[in-house]
Amino acid sequence: MNTIQLEFIDAPLWYHTRGLMQTATGYGRKLNTGKKALVGNKAYRVYAICFSNVATCYIIIQGVKIYVDSWN
Repeated sequence: MNTIQLEFIDAPLWYHTRGLMQTATGYGRKLNTGKKALVGNKAYRVYAICFSNVATCYIIIQGVKIYVDSWN
């Protein structure tokens, strides 16, 4: 598996700043996070798939999901 180091920036949406969730349950397949990943000179939104209190984060570049291991 190939890995690269990504830099992340805070980019909350309006409901993040108000303490709200994107869905009523907090679960979903393409939930917006409050982060963006910098790849080259472009920032990509980090999304989360969340079911049963477990989340997997990813970014989408040219229609391809790239999974994010962790951010600091």
